[in-house]
Amino acid sequence: MDTPISVIIVDDHAVVRSGIRGYLEAQPDLQVLGEAASGAEGVKLAAETVPDVVLMDLAMPEMDGVEATRRIRDASPRTQVVVLTSFHDDAHIFPAIRAGALSYLLKDINPEELARTVRLAAQGEAVLNPRVASRLVQELAGERTPQSNPLAELSNRELEVLKLIAEGLSNADIAGKLVLSPKTVKGHVSNILGKLHLADRTQAAILAWRQGMVRSE
Repeated sequence: MDTPISVIIVDDHAVVRSGIRGYLEAQPDLQVLGEAASGAEGVKLAAETVPDVVLMDLAMPEMDGVEATRRIRDASPRTQVVVLTSFHDDAHIFPAIRAGALSYLLKDINPEELARTVRLAAQGEAVLNPRVASRLVQELAGERTPQSNPLAELSNRELEVLKLIAEGLSNADIAGKLVLSPKTVKGHVSNILGKLHLADRTQAAILAWRQGMVRSE
């Protein structure tokens, strides 16, 4: 018999992890190596087990699924990441794909399709939820409304946060300066990266400098 496809499940909801694990373990060709309740735990578990496939939630404590995906892919390029989330907006789709996720599924998927996606991921083949695929196709086809200013989609508060990112401030520093909670600032940063289709803060800072939001003294 061929070696089973190895999988780890990263999700902060124990009930979700249990349900997925129960179904996957009933498949003779799939093997669940472990579970993680946060992005940080997921990165650690992936480093220890080097699975074929990681099922990754996006909204989690300590470290979100986008950053966890990036770190797992950097550490183990052979490990494929399948996003399994409730979110299908640009602020989540594009950062996850840019971070290295191969497939992007929503949690309303049926178990058979999930297992099929895991098998395909192990072969390097992607599966995208139709709504997600539609957004990616629109983006690649250039069907978004042209904007002379790439920052036009950002709210005033997001522009404030972006300027402070470009000035080198951390989330904690930004929170203190704008009198916001760190969680709120983190949400603004995520929205900025999603709206601008950028992978990380460094790219956001570079864009802000290019757009003249910050100038050298």
